Amino acid sequence: MWFSRKQVAKSPPDGEVDGAQALSRQITTKSRGDAAEAAALAYLVRAGLRLIETNYRTPGRGGGEIDLVMRAPDGTLVFVEVRQRSGASHGGAAASISAVKQRRIIFAARHYLMRFATPPPCRFDVLLVQGSLVKGVQSEGPDACIEWLPAAFDAS
Repeated sequence: MWFSRKQVAKSPPDGEVDGAQALSRQITTKSRGDAAEAAALAYLVRAGLRLIETNYRTPGRGGGEIDLVMRAPDGTLVFVEVRQRSGASHGGAAASISAVKQRRIIFAARHYLMRFATPPPCRFDVLLVQGSLVKGVQSEGPDACIEWLPAAFDAS
């Protein structure tokens, strides 16, 4: 019978962790996305929109998600997609909103609108966050910047 020994990675003395390891444990794609959504929400609230709901998801697999559902001062329901990219390679944040992604957002919006007897006017906005908003992460530019694209696409 063969036995194998489990190889245990040796940890640095006294529980020390080198800087790169500590940073990679703390900063995840989710934390970057959460930071981008928080910055986008603050930006839109300062612009006069009111938060209705965050991270609305349709039930079941294959549905869609809406990052922020907001109400504009004129009563328009605004479905907001927040896209964050730390660098401009691969087209930046705007290039990541494909036709498939748009269809999923529209699907989720239609599902959300089923709760209304008479749907209000609505639009699809995109907030692009270029650069990093998470402390300790270098971005390509001096600071992260936010670009708001009202009515970026429509449901037709």
